[in-house]
Amino acid sequence: MKIKQYRTQFIKELSPFYDAYEAESFFYLILEEKHKLRQIDLALNHELAFEENDFIIWDELVKHLKKEVPIQYLLGKTHFYGLDFEVNENVLIPRPETEELVEWIINENAGSEKSKKIKILDIGTGSGCIAISLAKNLPNAEVVAIDVSKKAIETAKRNAVRNNVDVTFVLADILKEEELRFQFDIIVSNPPYVRNLEKVEIKKNVLDYEPHLALFVEDNDALIFYRKIAELAKKALFGTGKLYFEINQYLGKEMTDLLENMDFKNIELRKDIYDNDRMMKANV
Repeated sequence: MKIKQYRTQFIKELSPFYDAYEAESFFYLILEEKHKLRQIDLALNHELAFEENDFIIWDELVKHLKKEVPIQYLLGKTHFYGLDFEVNENVLIPRPETEELVEWIINENAGSEKSKKIKILDIGTGSGCIAISLAKNLPNAEVVAIDVSKKAIETAKRNAVRNNVDVTFVLADILKEEELRFQFDIIVSNPPYVRNLEKVEIKKNVLDYEPHLALFVEDNDALIFYRKIAELAKKALFGTGKLYFEINQYLGKEMTDLLENMDFKNIELRKDIYDNDRMMKANV
């Protein structure tokens, strides 16, 4: 069967589960990953065809897509801030909003003296996307990354090798830490922040397949990670140090109040590309 014909069949088969645009994007992601063919290749050669054995791969992927398994998990990889990352069921799939947080940190710190090392700590690193992107784009950065999940740390270590950067990974439960053993110029975190009451807003592909440990917090203490990290940061940041957070879009005011009450300075709340309160920065 010609690939162009199969594309139509693929999109139609997934139409009860995804809109045509999303299904088509899946088609081209799979085409590139499994066959090293891009959309432009198909446009330039309408005669390209699949062999009979190819349908074994595609049928299996379609079966999982119908169950709304994330395409990134099926392919075992995703793109984040221009880099490739391995992803699996032990780590969250990096989001575009998190790229905005990384961009903010890089833009604010890329101009520092090349001779001066910037010490960065990423708390709740998951796939390592924040830590590795910062290490890749800030050549004078020394990056440490913490996570509570051993399997997440193993994934992040492979991603550091994959992207040819040095990051020190530490297995630790930040909620149980009394202090951070080193001083840092920057502490950044995208901790669990989705309240259980917000589960009704979460898509099935996230709710059923991404790790709840990295997503959810109890409704009655939604800021538990932020409070703990801010407490540790007060002692662990150098005098001009900066604290960056990705936050729950509904809790911008609560986060501002939290940091103000802890005497952080220059608190800045930023919106993401979807106009949601999503990122914060503060100085000690």
